[in-house]
Amino acid sequence: MTRNNIAFWLGAIVFLAVALTMTQLVRNEYPFFAGYVILQFIVLSVAWTILGGYAGYVNFGTNAFFGAGVYTAVFLAHTYEAPLGVQIAMAAVVGSLLGLTVGLMTLRMRGIFFSIATIALAIIVETTVTNWRFVGGAAGIQLQRPPVMAPFDSYVKMLFFVQALLVVSSVAITRGIQNSWIGRGLHALRDDELAAECTGVPTLRLKLVACVISGALIAAGGAPAAMYLQYADPGSAFNLTTSVSVLAMALIGGTSHWIGPVLGAILLGTTQQLLAVTISSEVNVLVLGIMLVLFVVGAPKGIIGLVRRSKPPGERA
Repeated sequence: MTRNNIAFWLGAIVFLAVALTMTQLVRNEYPFFAGYVILQFIVLSVAWTILGGYAGYVNFGTNAFFGAGVYTAVFLAHTYEAPLGVQIAMAAVVGSLLGLTVGLMTLRMRGIFFSIATIALAIIVETTVTNWRFVGGAAGIQLQRPPVMAPFDSYVKMLFFVQALLVVSSVAITRGIQNSWIGRGLHALRDDELAAECTGVPTLRLKLVACVISGALIAAGGAPAAMYLQYADPGSAFNLTTSVSVLAMALIGGTSHWIGPVLGAILLGTTQQLLAVTISSEVNVLVLGIMLVLFVVGAPKGIIGLVRRSKPPGERA
């Protein structure tokens, strides 16, 4: 293993150890209730970057994959009382199949046409679930949490740690893609897809791989949300604000490196949680729009671009 890999995995172990220690020492449940949302957005924004950042195919249908993950978990919990781990695994499978289907149908489109197609996907999936009465339909469905597992004393704390595991998994996968031939190929087609095809880069195959992996991670990140809220309805599961938030977090952090969406999700997610407590949750969308405009105008390459710009020329990566 290289020095960077060792540092990454040591950091991941420390992160998980701190998360687990918090669940054992902190008695107030609100930090875990808010922290879960921030960790969830890290998973979603990092997963979005695989297709939207590395490949340059802007996906506005994040809410379709997220909602598919939520309702996969709802179906398994309601029908088979499946444990949380099975719900997450099956949500990842459903998300990957949805990503493959969408990829085969839309990835020959480019630019704005692909983005519009992903919005249409979200509408189709939401309409399907809305008319599926077995999982509650438009009225939604209440869920009963199973008994909490040791060493946790509350289900919210357990979900917080599960989402921390998903953060490590999604970041590790995204980082691995960035440092592999897949990542180099995706960056090549983002810069000039026609030139990449002419040099032998299997662009369609790479886009399909990116769509499948991104869809699987987004759906897996959404699966615990059903038990987190103990309720699911199409309006919240397929909320377009989720797609806009994830897009903003990735762009604010920077999409050229896996650390960008992590920073963007932490910054914007923490800000939203603080505003929800101190002012109102309705202000979140306003702040989201303002921050997105400021970064698009003043720092189009996000926080990563600002950091690189501040370094001397000889130290820039």
